[in-house]
Amino acid sequence: MDAPAPAAAQPQVQIESFDGPLGRRIIDTHIWAVREGLRGATAYDLFDGYCQRLVIHNVPLWRGHTAMETLHPQWSGYGHTWRRDLNAIQPEQYVRGSNIMDEHWQKSPMFDLIRRARAGEPNPLMRRHLELGPEQRDFEVLDEFFAAGATDYLAQLFIFGERGDPAHGTGIVYSFSTDRRGGFDADDTALMQATLPALSLAMKAHAGYVIASGLLQTYLGEETGRRVHAGAIERGSVESIHAVLWYADIRGFTAASDGMPGQAIIDLLDNVFETLTAALRSRGGEVLKFLGDGMLATLAFQEADRAKTCARALDAAAETMQGLAAFNAVRVAAGQPEVAVDLALHVGEVLYGNVGAADRLDFTVVGPAVNEVARIEALCEPLERALLISDEFAAALKDGDNRLVSLGHYHLRGVREPKEIFALA
Repeated sequence: MDAPAPAAAQPQVQIESFDGPLGRRIIDTHIWAVREGLRGATAYDLFDGYCQRLVIHNVPLWRGHTAMETLHPQWSGYGHTWRRDLNAIQPEQYVRGSNIMDEHWQKSPMFDLIRRARAGEPNPLMRRHLELGPEQRDFEVLDEFFAAGATDYLAQLFIFGERGDPAHGTGIVYSFSTDRRGGFDADDTALMQATLPALSLAMKAHAGYVIASGLLQTYLGEETGRRVHAGAIERGSVESIHAVLWYADIRGFTAASDGMPGQAIIDLLDNVFETLTAALRSRGGEVLKFLGDGMLATLAFQEADRAKTCARALDAAAETMQGLAAFNAVRVAAGQPEVAVDLALHVGEVLYGNVGAADRLDFTVVGPAVNEVARIEALCEPLERALLISDEFAAALKDGDNRLVSLGHYHLRGVREPKEIFALA
């Protein structure tokens, strides 16, 4: 930020006594924030409740905003905006990477607070008396607030941890505006500055829960992540489930990727895996793991839903084949070689749960059916088919499916009896 700050930030508030009306309002708000944090209130409810309490305590709040960065592959952070005219909160999510080069963001008060925090200033504070003149409106957004009727602006960033870095999900920023002539008075700012730390702790508690939940679901899958977060962490703790098994692998990937730049390999894998996963999301599928250039996913079901689940899986597989064809058409048009992906579908009973060493567990599925689906996938290349389906899966489609055609019986490595294999007609 090139423009100098026209007014020094207010010093941190010092409360000499909590016996008066201001002290009682501070205590009341502080206790409320702690209680809400302990009960696990969401950031939405916390900020809405805080703004409501400021209004109850006669703070002439016109607009309030809070934002926090987070750890999520899609979202860099989230925010909430409270407006008096709506008496409601508007939630926001920030797409990861979207503001890296955003000039508007880099010229905002929030970015300036982050810059000051990175420079070592603890919990930087900003105050602008918007009605006192243009020099107090040294950020574009402050001109916008002033044009809409705002007279005063107070913002502060709180860092979590002794060495917290707000650029890495360990801080929270607030801003508050009023449209009262003369702006916030001393009691208003004292109330906010004295209670925002307690609110921030409650916000941090919820943020920790959201981050842990999001990371577990991202790295383990939605249902698996939920189970682990709920306490399913004991080694050897498994349950028997019925599931469709979806196993895919890029054919000849080792040879095809030899000599490719590292980033090109990652981009290729990301594009293929996204195509493989996209059709599963809306059909109840869950990716358990990516295995180098392969992928294992499941669609769990109750026995009564076996036929419907297999039909959904087959629909997803057909859609995936179409997606891969479109992906390869783009590659060919760009002068790049096609990527062959083999996919196998099977159904069976598997053990689902924690397997591994005492200090390194994997929440996965194990059992003969898992081995069989991998063996079926290995037949794709010799049979010159991109999608193969087991006889158990075909039989599970109660009324059959005219999209399937039998390719005959084949021996699977490690399986005693030959298996009938099907493909899309």
